[in-house]
Amino acid sequence: MNDLLKVLTREGVLLHVSVRFWRGCKKLKAQDLGLNPNDVSERLVNLGQKRLLPKETLAPLTLIEGRVHSLVEDNTFPFLNGLAHFLPNSRLQEVTTKLDVMRKEFEQAREVFLKDYGQHRHAAQREWEEMAHKLSQDPAWLLEAIVESFPPVNKLERSFVFDVQLFQISLPQTLSREIVTVTQQQAVITARQQAAQQASVKMRSDLEQFIGDCVANLREQTATLCEEMLVSISNGKTDGVHQKTLNRLVNFIDQFKQMNFVGDDVMEQRLEQVRKELLGRSAEEYRGNQSAQQRLRSGLSALGSYARSLAKADATPLVQRFGELGKRKFALAA
Repeated sequence: MNDLLKVLTREGVLLHVSVRFWRGCKKLKAQDLGLNPNDVSERLVNLGQKRLLPKETLAPLTLIEGRVHSLVEDNTFPFLNGLAHFLPNSRLQEVTTKLDVMRKEFEQAREVFLKDYGQHRHAAQREWEEMAHKLSQDPAWLLEAIVESFPPVNKLERSFVFDVQLFQISLPQTLSREIVTVTQQQAVITARQQAAQQASVKMRSDLEQFIGDCVANLREQTATLCEEMLVSISNGKTDGVHQKTLNRLVNFIDQFKQMNFVGDDVMEQRLEQVRKELLGRSAEEYRGNQSAQQRLRSGLSALGSYARSLAKADATPLVQRFGELGKRKFALAA
């Protein structure tokens, strides 16, 4: 167990990124609309949320949040049911550098929003004065609820967070002897030992499942890309083959090698073979050669089928080899 954990720890880090900001929304209550709460069944009616501010006022922050999520999803593997994301060492420098840039963009967007918050709030309240008459039987009551929902700017500042954490996971250890009484000490140590043993068993199972899922995920991505490329070629406006379509596969092969921390040599070698056989021609050359286009389609179809077949295969031998290889490397380093 410890060997597998050490190997995984050496191959990458766990990444947790949190982007939070005030969403400018209010959850409506029945009384906000001038309705009697007893007349509205929560089992059947959901009043939902209403925007306090127009969507575009928070659009820059929403855009940055989306880019952060895409960056993390494209360069990591979800770890233990979303506890964090596993970031291979080969992607660490690039990802953290991009996150630093996005953090600065987030801070700039936050400062602009806070600076203009008073104007946004004033303009939104004027719009709500008109909207209240259409939504509520008691527009004055609704408008008062809306106005009270705008937080003061000094409280609002604490709602903006861009937090990046890099950490490594470890198993719980037995307690040191720092308990007041011997009875308490032994009872806690025994409980801690039992918890550590149980955690060790579960962690090994979870780690093996995680590593197997990473292998299957990359193989499945290969199959999906092939399918998308075939559709693009069939529907292409430039006689079937576009250079951007070919470049997607080139970039994917490069990224696969960087994300392949487990050592899926079978899939990596097949991709390199495809690079040599199919990506030596430009899109223009493919468009002028029907037989070459047919080989491209056949090659992509074969690669997709092969990758999907591997994705469904048992990855246990590869997981075991990953752990054994790590032990040998540790022995050589020692």
